[in-house]
Amino acid sequence: MLTRLREAGLIWPTVATIVALGVLVSLGTWQVQRKQWKDGLIAKIAARTQAAPIELPSDEALIKNADREYLHVTASGHFLHDKERYLYAPTPLGLGWHVFTPLATTSGELVWVNRGFVPDARKDPNTRAEGQIPGTGTARVTGLLRNVPTPGPFTPANDTARNLWYWPDIDAMTFSITPPGATMPPMPYWIDADARPEPPGGFPKGGVTRVDLPNRHLEYAITWYGLALTLIGVYLAFAASRLRPFSGRR
Repeated sequence: MLTRLREAGLIWPTVATIVALGVLVSLGTWQVQRKQWKDGLIAKIAARTQAAPIELPSDEALIKNADREYLHVTASGHFLHDKERYLYAPTPLGLGWHVFTPLATTSGELVWVNRGFVPDARKDPNTRAEGQIPGTGTARVTGLLRNVPTPGPFTPANDTARNLWYWPDIDAMTFSITPPGATMPPMPYWIDADARPEPPGGFPKGGVTRVDLPNRHLEYAITWYGLALTLIGVYLAFAASRLRPFSGRR
């Protein structure tokens, strides 16, 4: 058999096909594994977002618990509206912002809350004054815990001086509102406020958390496995054409 493959010039095509086939099957299997992981993640997010909110645990407990994202929590305190920070959030309908506001909790911690979206015309707090809960009153916030992300390679740098943020750098946000010489340890997370109840006036609009994670891994797996089958078919056709002249030899 090896002699016939050598005579037909099929040794290296066969080796290349075996290597390529192994790569394609490995990629398909990897996508199947990724689908299983993504299915589990989607199920966990759905369970957490639909669960009744729990009281915000102590900061120490959350720091030790790496698996905290999307926990449905509630916290009480007063908002420091004069220290709002604005995260760039464009939409197909125009420019907009996510309003990040520090919450001084009744337990003495500082937690950032993404209160939600405002269009550019309502970025100025004076245009939505009715939605600014008085600092002397106690506010109760319910929402989803979010971990601080790592910025992508093409994410613009935050402009702290102009209060223009392109990714939620909680450390830098906290530093920007901390008086010189004061210490205010930042929390390694923030809370995305729920859509309900709406603040007076309707802005900011909460419920901005994206929970519809893309899950096309089955489609990708079928693509890789399909390419593997195509490769087998092409190789067999090619090999048959090269071996045909030698089929009468003994």
